[in-house]
Amino acid sequence: MTGLEGGCACGGVRYRLNDAPMFVHCCHCTCCQTETGSAFVLNALLESERVETLQGAPEPVLTPSESGRGQQVWRCPDCKVALWSNYGGAVDVLRFVRIGTLDAPASLPPDVHIYTRSKLPWVQLPDGVPAFEAYYDSAALWPAASLERRAAAMAKLAVRPPNPAA
Repeated sequence: MTGLEGGCACGGVRYRLNDAPMFVHCCHCTCCQTETGSAFVLNALLESERVETLQGAPEPVLTPSESGRGQQVWRCPDCKVALWSNYGGAVDVLRFVRIGTLDAPASLPPDVHIYTRSKLPWVQLPDGVPAFEAYYDSAALWPAASLERRAAAMAKLAVRPPNPAA
């Protein structure tokens, strides 16, 4: 799943995924419901440098998250569509790309459903996809290669100066 492209509603921002996601979350938390105005959000997790901006310059907006540490949501400056987020203090190391902004969103189904404790009662979860009332142990669920990629990305935090916007 490399080379997938997406963008905002007005076409002002375009991006490309230069690798397959490490994992795909379907989050049912109340923060995601409020932020998206929907029942859940689908996010593909990738290293920031593997998400290439092709056109435009998305702008960060700091918003609350279920963890309490906040998230930085990158939006088109014109139509305000959310393209991706950075969680856990909003450092741009891992991007949670909004699958709904991909040109072919059906190509990345969720690997896991999280925060199902606040799932709307009429949402039916598919058989065979793990689901958790809150978060989960990624070491138990993620493929080894994805865990290695995440560890390498997180190691960059130790050598990176703090984000003044966080």
